[in-house]
Amino acid sequence: MSEREQVESVRPLWGMERRCPSSHPSPITHHPSRYILRSERGFTFIEIMVVVAILAILAALVVPRIMGRTDDAKRTAAKVQIRNVEGALQLYKLDNGVYPSTEQGLKALVEKPSVGVIPKKWKIGGYLPKLPEDPWANPYKYLSPSQTPIQNSGQSSGLRGEYDVISLGADGEVGGEGINADITNWNLDKD
Repeated sequence: MSEREQVESVRPLWGMERRCPSSHPSPITHHPSRYILRSERGFTFIEIMVVVAILAILAALVVPRIMGRTDDAKRTAAKVQIRNVEGALQLYKLDNGVYPSTEQGLKALVEKPSVGVIPKKWKIGGYLPKLPEDPWANPYKYLSPSQTPIQNSGQSSGLRGEYDVISLGADGEVGGEGINADITNWNLDKD
């Protein structure tokens, strides 16, 4: 094969212009993948900044909506936990004929009480695996019998039930409004 034929066979491969027969194509400057890379470079700085700006606008619109929902989620979690405690209290009463006393507290659902009326048919292993805390890391309050009066037309007409299970809300204080409002077993369907 003559030198001219060699150069002619390399030209379509490397896409070179006609060169003198003694020169060899440089793989750095004339490699076919270089032409592919040149046409498929990356994103420009402007394109990246446009995408970042769009993401920032979306975050500014979405984040406030999501952030306000954490308080709602905690209140919902507290209501679910109170329902679970109520279920355990019902099982305790089925086995023992009475609810735990205020003195025994919710701890009676996890460990066999050693004060007050000692249950004779207390379930081995307890009624709850562990004593739950409300979503604000405070213990639930338990009163038995209930200390909350029923209000009818502004007049008290007895107590709400046989027990109260209470979360004091985000502030950990009795009373409050909004996210700080107390959550009790008798107002779970409120708000």
